[in-house]
Amino acid sequence: MVKGEGRRVNVMGYKYQNQTGETLTRENRIGTRCRAYATLIGIICILSSCAVSFKFNGANINYQTTHSISIADFPNNAAMVNPTLSNNLSEGIRDLYQRQTRLEILQRGGDLELEGEIVGYDISQGAISADSYASESKLTIRVTVHFTNNIHPEESFDKTYTAYQTFDSNRLLTDVQDDLCATMITEIAENIYNDTVAKW
Repeated sequence: MVKGEGRRVNVMGYKYQNQTGETLTRENRIGTRCRAYATLIGIICILSSCAVSFKFNGANINYQTTHSISIADFPNNAAMVNPTLSNNLSEGIRDLYQRQTRLEILQRGGDLELEGEIVGYDISQGAISADSYASESKLTIRVTVHFTNNIHPEESFDKTYTAYQTFDSNRLLTDVQDDLCATMITEIAENIYNDTVAKW
């Protein structure tokens, strides 16, 4: 038997006596340490899961209280009408929230509500060449958005989003508008997403 400070050790039998007088075998000591490590790992996992519930692919959302978003169709009320723009914009916005969040996408009645309309689809002159003729044309889309946060009403807002693309004036709009609109829809959808759930 070897005496130490505050404990006695039986070297041959791997028995230890702590300061309270409790006798522990080597196996008991290892088991106690394993339980302590397991508890620590469990706490870390719980904290990690809480963090994920708030942030997922850039979204700053508390999924414990916010479960769904309703995204209405965005009608095209612009003076010049692109017949596919309304559907492409509406689906582009829904697709972004579907891919980047765990929110259920609804047509109406969500914890978050997103609605709006296309109010502008215009062509204007862009850069002027040396001979005073426009060498570029600019296509612009303007969308008004009404966002309602039914969980945190103070975060609700109304805002107009604008995106534009330029193209060679020698080309017809019908030849380029599909690609230009796809780029602008992506930009507008991402800006709406950032303002509503990413809070960048």
